[in-house]
Amino acid sequence: MSPVSRINLPRLPLFIIVAVLLVVGIFLILHRHWVYEVPLMYGETQTIWSVEASVEFAAYGEPVRVSMARPGDQDGFTILKEAGASPGYGLNFIEGDDPRAEWTIRAADGHQELFYRAEILVSQQPVLQELPAPEIRAVSWPEPYATAVNSVLSRAYATSADNYSLVRELLKRFGDQDPDQDIQLLKTHFGERLPQLLVDMLNKARVSATLVYGLPLEDGRRRQQLVTMLRVWSGDSSEVFRLPGEPVESLTRDPESMLLWEQHGAPVLDVMGGRDSGIRFSMIKREESTYANIAENLSSQHDFLNFSIHSLPIEEQAMFKTILLIPIGALIVCILRVLVGIRTSGTFMPVLIALAFIQTSLVTGLVGFLLVVATGLLIRSYLSRLNLLLVARITAVIITVIAIISIFSVLSFKVGLTEGLKITFFPMIILSWTIERMSILWEEEGVHEVVVQGGGSLLTAVLAYWAMNDPWIRHLTFNFIGIQFVVLALVLMIGSYTGYRLLELRRFASFGSQ
Repeated sequence: MSPVSRINLPRLPLFIIVAVLLVVGIFLILHRHWVYEVPLMYGETQTIWSVEASVEFAAYGEPVRVSMARPGDQDGFTILKEAGASPGYGLNFIEGDDPRAEWTIRAADGHQELFYRAEILVSQQPVLQELPAPEIRAVSWPEPYATAVNSVLSRAYATSADNYSLVRELLKRFGDQDPDQDIQLLKTHFGERLPQLLVDMLNKARVSATLVYGLPLEDGRRRQQLVTMLRVWSGDSSEVFRLPGEPVESLTRDPESMLLWEQHGAPVLDVMGGRDSGIRFSMIKREESTYANIAENLSSQHDFLNFSIHSLPIEEQAMFKTILLIPIGALIVCILRVLVGIRTSGTFMPVLIALAFIQTSLVTGLVGFLLVVATGLLIRSYLSRLNLLLVARITAVIITVIAIISIFSVLSFKVGLTEGLKITFFPMIILSWTIERMSILWEEEGVHEVVVQGGGSLLTAVLAYWAMNDPWIRHLTFNFIGIQFVVLALVLMIGSYTGYRLLELRRFASFGSQ
């Protein structure tokens, strides 16, 4: 018999497809690494944040001028590159002490959307130029608010030693959950104007202060808003503080967590010729090679062979950064189910639970999952006695799961466990179907099978979480689209396996002892 005749011809197309996928995937990975100098190993490069601001408003049909604050170099960050997307608009970047982006057009009508994008390098080079302190303004209030302001200021001043400690004392009093009558009066009257009230109170105490606006940097976030903060001067130096409701800590201790978008107290967005304006931000973090090559690499992101999602808007990039992790979780499921033989409740439910773990953290996610599923099973056991139709029963379980998550979130907040609020990240429909499947399994197969499949699902979800949350894997999946071809080839190879699963080998243990 010739060697050709011994080839399994029905599987030959599969082998060809796997070989093609591996070649294409490895070629794309190496091409991106060699040509664009994207590192294969995580952590050997500098960090760049891509931040995108989206400005929306409704135009009147007349000339429009949109002025938006843009960030400048600051401690911890260096602006590498700026660009805008505004079809039909003129765009100018105005430099100076208060850098701004300005869009102009002779006539515009209806809904308008403008984009600004900045590439920002995380840099440890300090910015030596200190911002000048603003002039201290004379302020006054009508009664009884003037008396309340003077009372609060005098108590805070007596327990402080300098400008910064005075700010901390004020913020602590306004952030108290059980404030005194003076604080309660001011908070009730000023409401959303409370940040400006703090500036005016510091001015009355002869302390230079202004409001600034910062952008909390968190990888993959979309539709974010700026955070209002307080910059306070002491001599020639200044510090930035979070307002009440946030931890009272100076942001200069953790500069990489907050990008100061507007540092001079000017409006972030000013629209002339339009109404209902708003601005939101999306951001994503990535790794680049050396600083000298960053600007050049950024400008060459549109090559045909450079299959990268970096050319997409930041909001879409943040979405894809999570989506591209799903094949990794699916590969883990294939390995555990096909090769190891672990049984799960639902084929790819563990992958969705692992995605929820990424949002909540592992311990919080496990506790929340067990609480919701256990409580849901108890309620589902009662619903089974009502003899409901399947659709109505599933709907009732979905509503019950939402109620359970709401109750647990409120209780967690009441007792001060803010981690419990993250339980809302769980996919509620998937949880409902999991409860329904486990309940039916309990009725048909017994408790043992529920424990086996439920435990297998949790084990698979935890392993998928560790794989999907690994920084090296996240780096590869986001920067190298060729990884998807390699993963697909591996899945096809696993799918052709017809041997024994690892857990099935227990049946042959008795032969080894003879």
